[in-house]
Amino acid sequence: MCRRPRRAAPALVLSALAACALALLAPASASAQGNTNDEVLLQMKQAFQRGDKARLAALLPQARGHVLEPWAAYWELKARLQEAGANEVQDFFARYPGTYQEDRLRNDWLLLTGQRRDWDNFSAAIGGFRMGDDAQVRCYAILVDALRSGSATQAQADEIRRNWFAQRDSDDGCLTAADRMIAARLLTPNDAWKKARLAIEANRPQAARGAVTLASPDALPLFEEVNASAAKFLVARGPVAAKSRRELVTLALIKIAMADPEQAASQLDAKWSAMLSAEERNWIWGIIGRQSAIKLWPQAVGYFGNVTKNADLSDDMLGWRVRAALRAGQWKDVAPAINAMSESSQQDPTWTYWKARALVNAGGDERRAQARELYQGIAGTRGFYEMLALEELGQRVMAATRPAPLTPEERNAARMNPSLNRGLYAIAIGLRPEGTREWNYATNLHDRGGMDDRALLAAADFACQREVWDRCINTSERTKGVIDVEQRFPMPFHDTVLRKSQDIGLDPAYVYGLIRQESRFIMDARSGVGASGLMQVMPATARWTARKIGMTDFTPGQINDRETNITIGTNYLKLALDDFDDSMALAAAAYNAGPGRPRSWRNGPVLDAAIWAENVPFNETRDYVKKVLANTTNYAAIITGRPQSLKERLGRVGPRDAAMPEPNKDLP
Repeated sequence: MCRRPRRAAPALVLSALAACALALLAPASASAQGNTNDEVLLQMKQAFQRGDKARLAALLPQARGHVLEPWAAYWELKARLQEAGANEVQDFFARYPGTYQEDRLRNDWLLLTGQRRDWDNFSAAIGGFRMGDDAQVRCYAILVDALRSGSATQAQADEIRRNWFAQRDSDDGCLTAADRMIAARLLTPNDAWKKARLAIEANRPQAARGAVTLASPDALPLFEEVNASAAKFLVARGPVAAKSRRELVTLALIKIAMADPEQAASQLDAKWSAMLSAEERNWIWGIIGRQSAIKLWPQAVGYFGNVTKNADLSDDMLGWRVRAALRAGQWKDVAPAINAMSESSQQDPTWTYWKARALVNAGGDERRAQARELYQGIAGTRGFYEMLALEELGQRVMAATRPAPLTPEERNAARMNPSLNRGLYAIAIGLRPEGTREWNYATNLHDRGGMDDRALLAAADFACQREVWDRCINTSERTKGVIDVEQRFPMPFHDTVLRKSQDIGLDPAYVYGLIRQESRFIMDARSGVGASGLMQVMPATARWTARKIGMTDFTPGQINDRETNITIGTNYLKLALDDFDDSMALAAAAYNAGPGRPRSWRNGPVLDAAIWAENVPFNETRDYVKKVLANTTNYAAIITGRPQSLKERLGRVGPRDAAMPEPNKDLP
């Protein structure tokens, strides 16, 4: 049995993990060469990134027999898939059956054969596609079914619409399938115009152009004018009556509203409102309202007030209508906007919670009973709104009772799973993205519906024992019927975190809550913008904090040292907390987005911090603040063994008290 070395350094843990995975997976004849060939895999990854087909072909023989041979073979064939024959692809499927790499290549092959209209090879491959999570492949599959049966169903058209609308970028599969459905009169040109609107909102002109081509090919020259300059297009337009002209005006106003909602509102009021349909006006007002709400403008509520039918708005617009109403204290607008959302959005705990709050605010025994039922439907410790719902029911957060211990058989099944081992091995030698994808495939997609709760607990335990904390946490979070708090909320580096936190008067639960969200306890984590280590500290922030706390011997190379990273990170967090009047929500926002933005976001009315957090304009920061506070509450329950209140940690947020000392203006 493979065991983690006791008290081993992280590098030794990874070395032991690689040897363990090799012993479990590699043929006996290849075991001796496994570790020496790790460098070959790393070189092949680099060659794949460069598109160096010759180098990949030259290195592949050296990777034969390696634990990660399926990755080597995948990179080599994927790099030349455009020229590969169907027989080579089938040989790959046969050589690596049941692996992530087989399914990944199958996905790539399905996209290629779909683009080529090679329906015979597409049909031969689609049946074995286990992931089934590619919207474009799904569109191709429905198209093939329709072509071969000679007709399509409304249910198929509805699925095409959902997939097409969800795709941000232009794609051949859903565009081609939508064209077929419009020709069959199962989708309408209005659907295509709606897709064009969504694409313009997302600044995806190519996707919008494709949709306009389906809706009204004759309108393409005018669409190009809109795309070149919406303002000039509107100046040149006189009265419009034709549907395509009205839609182009709508697209132009959307384009303007995305950058300048006030200007779009002025144009709509002054000239275009009477010429557009009610649905077109509602959509534009929805965009204007949303963009104003994102800017935290008080007039957002008024802009949304021009909408005569909530059902004409997208879920995203309706979400911002709710946020603007909450910020303005307009509770009467909350429930109607949520009721107009799609069924899936209404089931999101965010909107379930706020609908319940709106019902309570409206008063009356019947509404309070409805609210209680909504709270009961989501209450728990899994997330931010689940915890708030629990408190609305008069309870506090307690650490969940751990499930029954894993049996030796359950543990062994995880340890002997080839895909889990390949995932951990890849992570151990520095191929973290590949290892993560392979691990996620094994737990989520290899079998229909993914692993059951007990298998997920065993897989999470396998990762925990190897100190691969991100896979430990993320896998354990997927269980539905049980919660293992030691897996979901581990406390690596316990003594260091507690000592560093307590030395500066910082709640260790808050530190753990932040690290769990920042890096998932990955020591060498590095963000796309250059933040490093456990607490994801930016180089400039590290230098500033080191000077601030008198760390005269600090050098940039120390940022990934565990002790130094925790020292710098905790001190910066404490400085941010002091700067924001001990508001955990504001300090978390500052840690994620920099202090300047939350200083601006806090201006306006004094708010329940849950309302303030829900109105954070950046999606990433909004999600971050809520998760850090929820993590903190769970960690506090574990550390103290006592019931905890998320509401008390949130408090209220409002403008800085002018009588208080000025904030630390140079806080980076």
